[in-house]
Amino acid sequence: MKRQTQDTSIKHQENLKRQRDVLTFRMKKLSSKQSDFNSKTTALKEKIKKKYDDMKRVLDEDLRITLSQLDIEAEAMERNIEDGIEKCYRLTQEIDQQLVELSTQLEKDQEKMAEMEERIKETLNTTDPEFMQTDEFKNEQLLSLTINLLLFIRSQVPVTKKLFQSYAQVVVLDTDSAHPKLVISPEGDSVSYTETWQEVAENPSRFDTTLNVISRKGFKDVRNYWEVQVAGKTYWELGLTYPNIPRKGKEEDCWLGRGPTSWCVEFFNGDYTAWHDGVPHELTHASGRTFQRIGIFSSSEGGLICFLGADTMTPLYSFCAGTFTDSLFQAVCPGHDNQGTNRKPLLICDSSRSAPIL
Repeated sequence: MKRQTQDTSIKHQENLKRQRDVLTFRMKKLSSKQSDFNSKTTALKEKIKKKYDDMKRVLDEDLRITLSQLDIEAEAMERNIEDGIEKCYRLTQEIDQQLVELSTQLEKDQEKMAEMEERIKETLNTTDPEFMQTDEFKNEQLLSLTINLLLFIRSQVPVTKKLFQSYAQVVVLDTDSAHPKLVISPEGDSVSYTETWQEVAENPSRFDTTLNVISRKGFKDVRNYWEVQVAGKTYWELGLTYPNIPRKGKEEDCWLGRGPTSWCVEFFNGDYTAWHDGVPHELTHASGRTFQRIGIFSSSEGGLICFLGADTMTPLYSFCAGTFTDSLFQAVCPGHDNQGTNRKPLLICDSSRSAPIL
């Protein structure tokens, strides 16, 4: 019996050693994965930086050519003026000489005098400063083209925006999930708060305490992007959630980002906070800023969730969940009245099209 107990203990030790070896190997694999990810990120950043360096070289060359053209024209104008001054100077010298000669040969030089007067007239005409001017029309066109180039560059949608727009999805809010004090538009593309308790049917999916509503359909797309118009509001919450987020009672997990099943960014009176699993992250870099639209991008590869100020593609916060374990649903909370400052609705936007870049 004692021998059997010893054998069992030895087997248990051997099994634990094998498990320890497995975990050690897993740590090495994870470390290698991290190194590979960092290398790929560094390589990608270098490639993108090179493209922007190329663009800078193109613009610098265009600037050099433009300024060189203006320098050439300025040099030509300067030479023309100097030639005019030289002509005038030579002629005054001849006039002085003629005056000396005329003192003794006035009668003989009447014809020569007339010729000289004609030459003076012609010289004055050809050296009139009023006729020496740059091509203002051409210069105005050059300036106009430069301004148009600047406006064109400024009007271009950032490359990140173009990329995210390619992952845009249609989002329709689910009225059956909406808190009774929320009004959903017939199209399911906007939600607003009302003090009046709506006459709605009770069902297991409806939030009964938190002012939440989620999308009608979830998604498992590798990548997904959507935008919400938040202009004119002082309080809102936006994010993503698994379908099993608690819907009933005053439990903290019912709020977006307060439990392990949802992620969100909250805006309240000028301050931004990112939430997940009840942990707040104050976004001080965005404090005091307002955005017309907020964009939310998610990628199942790495479990990435990014929140952005979509007007200028300003990053707000990113979560890395690792692996999503279920379908994701878009979730919004328009917030309460906030003393009459928060009456405007949240509007789901067509995120495949750009709002004006401010």
